[in-house]
Amino acid sequence: MDTPGDTADEQDGFDLGPVEVRVLAVLIEKSFVTPDNYPMSVNAITSGCNQLTGRDPVMELSEQAVQDAIDSLTDRRLVSQRDSASARVAKYEHLVRLRHSLPPAEQAVLALLMLRGPQTVGEIRGRCERMHHFDDTGEVERILVHLADKYPPMVQTLPLAPGTKEVRHVHLLGGSEAARVMAEGLASSSPAAAARGSRVAELEDEVRRLRQQVEWLTNEFESFRKQFE
Repeated sequence: MDTPGDTADEQDGFDLGPVEVRVLAVLIEKSFVTPDNYPMSVNAITSGCNQLTGRDPVMELSEQAVQDAIDSLTDRRLVSQRDSASARVAKYEHLVRLRHSLPPAEQAVLALLMLRGPQTVGEIRGRCERMHHFDDTGEVERILVHLADKYPPMVQTLPLAPGTKEVRHVHLLGGSEAARVMAEGLASSSPAAAARGSRVAELEDEVRRLRQQVEWLTNEFESFRKQFE
């Protein structure tokens, strides 16, 4: 006999729709990158869902579509409304940490896969930087294994796609069928497109390293300047 609150994601695997996946991922992402503006209004969530960068696929969602997804996620106990006496509009937060016992690093990896589709370990490490810093790819691999071992599993490894050198990983919050469609799309993409994707990941990693170097040089200069004050 099912206990109150049992949902499909607890028993038979996840079955979130594409809009629900995007809304939940945005709430997780923004809790990391814009904590001062969190929890979020429907308007802010909609803007995050429709971003042109860091999103695959890019979406054009209405506020009503986002509100419907929020209501559905609330029924699933994955999102809740945060009441505040000073708030003029309703604001929402995700409950993934509590609902599925995910620490920050695992939340970041899951959100990235939900926002950007299948990713290699290297891509995950580089593109997660704004949400969570990983010292090496081994740390990412351990998180992927843990997410895949959860019940129901939240991540799976895809077969090696033609023309690629590394396997990619995909989230399962949209269900196994959605993951299969993503795998087929990856397999049918041209080797040239795969190469471009790898090159983009390399460039993103290089930008991350350059930013770290600039930050270090800035700190060194400030320390040097203070010696003469």
